[in-house]
Amino acid sequence: MLWSDYLKKTQLPVVLDWPVGNETCSNVVEKKRVMNYTCQGNTMCSDVENGSGYRCKCKDGYQGNPYLNDCYDIDECKVPKLNTCKQKCINTEGNHTCSCHKGYHGDGRKDGEGCTPDRTFVVQIVVGISVGLVSLLMCISWLYLGYKRWKLMKLKEKFFRQNGGILLRQQLSERQGSSHDTAKIFTAGELEKATKNYHDTRIIGKGGFGTVYKGILADGQVVAIKKSKMVDQNQIEQFINEVVVLSQINHRNVVKLLGCCFETEVPLLVYEFVTHGTLFEYIHNTTKSSKFNAPWEIRLRIATETAGVLSYLHSAASVPIIHRDVKSTNILLDENLTAKVSDFGASRLVPLDEPQLSTMVQGTLGYLDPEYLQTSQLTEKSDVYSFGVVLVELLTRKKALSFDKPEEERNLANYFLSALKDNRLLQVLDDCIVTEANVEQLKEVSNLAKGCLRVKGEERPTMKEVAMELEGLRRMVMHPWVNDNSNLEETESLLGGISMETISYEGGGQSSSGFHNMRNHVVLPVSDGR
Repeated sequence: MLWSDYLKKTQLPVVLDWPVGNETCSNVVEKKRVMNYTCQGNTMCSDVENGSGYRCKCKDGYQGNPYLNDCYDIDECKVPKLNTCKQKCINTEGNHTCSCHKGYHGDGRKDGEGCTPDRTFVVQIVVGISVGLVSLLMCISWLYLGYKRWKLMKLKEKFFRQNGGILLRQQLSERQGSSHDTAKIFTAGELEKATKNYHDTRIIGKGGFGTVYKGILADGQVVAIKKSKMVDQNQIEQFINEVVVLSQINHRNVVKLLGCCFETEVPLLVYEFVTHGTLFEYIHNTTKSSKFNAPWEIRLRIATETAGVLSYLHSAASVPIIHRDVKSTNILLDENLTAKVSDFGASRLVPLDEPQLSTMVQGTLGYLDPEYLQTSQLTEKSDVYSFGVVLVELLTRKKALSFDKPEEERNLANYFLSALKDNRLLQVLDDCIVTEANVEQLKEVSNLAKGCLRVKGEERPTMKEVAMELEGLRRMVMHPWVNDNSNLEETESLLGGISMETISYEGGGQSSSGFHNMRNHVVLPVSDGR
């Protein structure tokens, strides 16, 4: 077998080992005898195992050609086999170090227990997350509130147009040159703030047409705010006209309409605030603070003032107005017990060329005109009938309807007329005024009430006639000396030279009160209230 063939079949390892010089590393380094020492820079000397001499190799943490002085640093952090760090690796010259991530402390070569969270860092993270969440929630809330505010503004604009606010604004701009104050248009926010968002403690009255709240405006003015239950969208223009007309009524015995608000589903009306409650509460003693001690003179004055207002509305206002809901709860009293007629929610303007109106029947049982109830024809005489019931309330101190009484006494108007017919007047009148007032004067007022309560409207007196008679009777109560015949000329002189006259009712002949038979009865004209 040839040697070449043997070599082909057999593979033997070949080790090439050569040293540098014949000195050991210790001799070379310590004695520094070799001038051309080969291992320079980042290299180290290594003795050969067989024979003499030495070799060069790169130091730990370096790699390259040691004989060319080309040993460079190894980045252990990039070599997984060399990286012993469990958290953060930091490369150094010829080596590397381990550390914990930011917010941790401990041995970076260990995981879990080696690096534990820094409390300060944890607090910072928690605070940061909390601030972020709060900021996010605030932004979301701000956007939501902005959206809600935008929707509310759009809804207010819708109600303002729907309720006739634009029409009223036009009407008011046309009347800016008027000598009278016109109604102010309030915002919904102003009235919500004035009533503490319509809190129940601010309610001062409830009726068939709405709820009345006590409000305090930003300037400190105390007002009464009426929140209606509903409004007929088909009569918006008429309602606006009413607001404009009522805001210009300058009568001392009418609750002043200060303004309105159209930014709500139903319009809100703002009136002057009257402090002493209603006539109903006063004469029927329905509140703890109410003490009914009104003498005949005060009752007669309240009746005269109320009649004067209705007379003014019917005949002296620029456009005649029918109140349509005259009752004792709609007559307010101030601190001086001066009457203030209120609640024109059911009122209607009467065109000058139409003596009567066909309307849906509205009013309060016990005060409602029976003719109007049957025919739906609203006239000024409907207010006359309702006032007659109020007059009987003042005379008898009984309620218009009392379901807890016998059937013949439940309806005050019918009971009163029946007593007059049977000559039982003194039995139904309030004992307080029977013992105090002149009986003849009580009969005069009772007969006047009888005329107001006639079934047929054409047989009732006008409110102007009623007001004149009551004013004359009131003057007699205030100045009884006018009955003295010897002082008649002096009386007429002091009262402005007003002559005596008789009053006839429309369709009813001479006054049923017998007023014309009282020789010394003085009748005064009624002022229009301006």
